Amino acid sequence: MSFKEYLLQNWPLILILLAFLVSLISTVFLKKQRIIRFCFLIGAIFILSITVYIEFSITDREDLKTLRLVLMAIRYSATPIIIAQVVHALVKKMTWIVFIPAIVLTIMNVISIFNGMVFSIGSDNKFCRGPIGFIPFVVVGLYSVVLIYLLIRNSNKRLIEFVSISFLAFALGSGMVLPFIYRDDYAAIFCVTIAIALFAYFEFSMLELTKKDSLTGLLNRHAYYADVSNNIKSITALVSIDMNGLKNINDNIGHAAGDEALTTLSHCFNKAIKFRQSVYRTGGDEFVIVCRRCTKQEVLQLVERIKQNVSATKYSCSIGYSFNFEGDKSIDQLLTESDEMMYQEKDRYYQESGQDRRII
Repeated sequence: MSFKEYLLQNWPLILILLAFLVSLISTVFLKKQRIIRFCFLIGAIFILSITVYIEFSITDREDLKTLRLVLMAIRYSATPIIIAQVVHALVKKMTWIVFIPAIVLTIMNVISIFNGMVFSIGSDNKFCRGPIGFIPFVVVGLYSVVLIYLLIRNSNKRLIEFVSISFLAFALGSGMVLPFIYRDDYAAIFCVTIAIALFAYFEFSMLELTKKDSLTGLLNRHAYYADVSNNIKSITALVSIDMNGLKNINDNIGHAAGDEALTTLSHCFNKAIKFRQSVYRTGGDEFVIVCRRCTKQEVLQLVERIKQNVSATKYSCSIGYSFNFEGDKSIDQLLTESDEMMYQEKDRYYQESGQDRRII
């Protein structure tokens, strides 16, 4: 057991973690709080790699059996804590409650040092799984399922996002399956597996953030023009949306209230879309949903879901849509048609509400 030996075994991991750290420091897209969370995560993976190295270096030392049990407890506890930290770092508005299952498992692992209920070391100095030895894998599995679900729910429902989330899911899943196939041999590559998965997902997320609106999290105007220029014939419908009353809110309550209104409505739109439907913020209070290979019924159902979601808030919006099932219309034609329907609905809103359009 030496520093040189640790360095040689873990050099790829160290390089990945350093690259991760440099990317975090140089990014301008993440808030300071999320950067700190990722830094804690990098530190946790690094410390775990040292723990794993020491544990497997003293496997044949009978006199260090107690130390090995302690390190084993740390290893079994660190995995769910790291996954919980991943959830906390990647998912917005996630509270510290997410760590409770990991903390409970840590207590169980500490107790297992004395009674072997999770793990123990047999008389032949080999690892033995206890009566509840599968609990750590169950907890990690539940964390992984929750993380993937939340990432999908908060995504913009684009295929490229599902690819990156699937990659992360595959890496996390390998951490639950491979230990049963390769046993202790997998522990040596667990840290680098998690580090690669997180770094790859982080880098993808940074690229995606350049396509997203900083306020609402929806795809931005630049992404809209880039996307509608690709595979145009697959676009079967456009939905135009314009918020009602944003200027009034900004002038009378303040721009912070206006931002809250836009964020709330954006959540309603994002919650309503399904696969092959992407929502963009193309202006201050202007939004467009691009539907690819969607039927007329699917588009109408989308519009209905948006209306239901918005009706649950204190805000309102006007909606228009257009179809292109024959594939003979340009994007400009589709947008003009959907905008015309949207403006007609906006006119009805003004007439029914009795408000002056000039201040709305």
